[in-house]
Amino acid sequence: MGLFASTPAVAVQTANASAHQTTLPPAGCPMHQGKAKGCPVSTEPSDSSCESKTNSVPAHQERAYEYVECPVTGSMAGNKEKLDPSNLMPPPNQIPAPDQPFALSTAREESSIPRADSERKWVYPSEQMFWNAMLKKGWKWKDDDISQKDMYNIIKIHNQNNEQAWKEILKWEALHATECPCGPSLVRFGGKAKEYSPRARIRSWMGYELPFDRHDWIINRCGTEVRYVIDYYDGGEVNQDFQFTILDVRPAFDSLSAVWDRMKVAWWRWTS
Repeated sequence: MGLFASTPAVAVQTANASAHQTTLPPAGCPMHQGKAKGCPVSTEPSDSSCESKTNSVPAHQERAYEYVECPVTGSMAGNKEKLDPSNLMPPPNQIPAPDQPFALSTAREESSIPRADSERKWVYPSEQMFWNAMLKKGWKWKDDDISQKDMYNIIKIHNQNNEQAWKEILKWEALHATECPCGPSLVRFGGKAKEYSPRARIRSWMGYELPFDRHDWIINRCGTEVRYVIDYYDGGEVNQDFQFTILDVRPAFDSLSAVWDRMKVAWWRWTS
């Protein structure tokens, strides 16, 4: 927990996943063994307004599984375009930009992170979605010497960072295994790159570098929403597993329970 050097993340279902992985294939795949039985506790909505939680999920997650290749039919489908039957066009965030210098993959990977109020998991963006998102934020690709391989690596690093963050959250949530035996799920998240956390600022006053990014993740702990703060620090060269980030993950001081968790862990570190 807390500040650590990244370690190999848990496996996720991908378009070219190995045959021995046990993650359920996407819905509609011939291999699908039926819906996993949800825990009666963890499948309860975070609050009485189930509709509000559903609406908090990004729209691109609703059709995400159309772009996660089925292990059986994927090879037969090839590069067949996934079209919206209403207009025979692909989803807007998968359309190549007008001046895009090369083609990008629209394939997406399923994460290991459960979606709140759903039996499915969060699905990572494709290379094309990431490119379009960067353009929307004002990025000018002509100002950078970027290639198809760079976009492939960027997606791999992005996905690895999120897997690492979730693993760290699970370590904290192990403190609440008794009250939430089925484990947490992710409700929503958001980036706050320029809103440095108090902890990051204090570290910078002590001479340490500021994080290059920050995310706040809201998880559902069997009906209770808990916010986690994640600071991302540069860890040097990217290794063969696409890891280079050092993450500082901890529950925000939003409740007495979070304060107590932070105090316990700080004491364990001090006395270990």
